[in-house]
Parts: sequence; structure tokens; C-alpha cells
Amino acid sequence: MSDNGQQPTDKSAEQPKEQPKEQLRHNRDLFGTEQPEVRLPEELATSITADDAGASLEALQSLVAANLKDSGAWAALATRLLEADQPVEAYACARTGYHRGLDALRANGWRGTGPVPWDHTPNQGVLRAIGALVVTAHALQEEDEFIRCLNLLHDCDPSATDALGLGHLAS
Repeated sequence: MSDNGQQPTDKSAEQPKEQPKEQLRHNRDLFGTEQPEVRLPEELATSITADDAGASLEALQSLVAANLKDSGAWAALATRLLEADQPVEAYACARTGYHRGLDALRANGWRGTGPVPWDHTPNQGVLRAIGALVVTAHALQEEDEFIRCLNLLHDCDPSATDALGLGHLAS
């Protein structure tokens, strides 16, 4: 006890420690090379893109409503919403597509790391959803999410970053 009859306090214990921030990686995650490639089944191949609905946001929303498990459809809607200057709604759709995509990957043997090849068409919807989350997080200045998702996209397949036109964000 101190002279005033109170327990001394440890100020360092009261202050939360800042978590180290994830850094942008420029090489593939070394753990990912030990995992087998995940190739989603053909029935999960998405054909929905932001261009499918033309100028109509409502038409794209209808396509998503009819294909709720399609991560590529959610990515397309996120892209269109971002183009319509609705970044918060775009982020929510990108995040939904991201989670739908992770569900599909896990259901097909993915364990959180490992290659998800862009050149396998059924994988492209998931990778587009991750890419949409990269773009929307960047638009909202959500730096931690932006870096984490950009690293995930690169870990899945480094060629996906360029295929999605996101190479400029990775430098």
C-alpha cells in the first residue's frame, strides 16, 4: 500500500497495447505453398458481372437476390454500388460476397491458406469478391482490412491482383 492507504496502480496495465499492424506482403505466403490448390466445382462458376445489368443497379440487385450464395454476384453488386458513389453499401456487399466465398472454399477443402488459382473459372467469383473488398476497404480508408484482403488475394493467386486490375494498389 502507498502512504495514502490506496493500492498502487500500474498505469501500463490500464492502457491497451496497440496490436501490430499487418504489413503488405509482396511475396506469396510461404504457408500457402504447402497446401493443395483449391478448385471449386464447376457448378459454382459465376457468370454474373457488373456489366450484366447494364446501367440498372436494380437489375443487378435482382440477380444477386436470385443467387444469394454466388460470391461473384455480390462482388458485381459491390462494384456497381461503388461506381454509384455508395461506398458503405458497396463494402457491405463485398463483405457478404467475401464470406460466401470463404464458405465455398472451406466446403471444398480450403483451410484458410493455400492456392486458389485464378485460371480456374469457378474460383473467379470468390477472388473477385476478395478484390471487391480490397477496393471498397481502400475507398473507405479502412487500411487494416485493405491490407489483409490484398494479402489474402495475393496468397490465393498473385495473378488475380493483376487480372482484377488491382496491381496499382499492391505497390
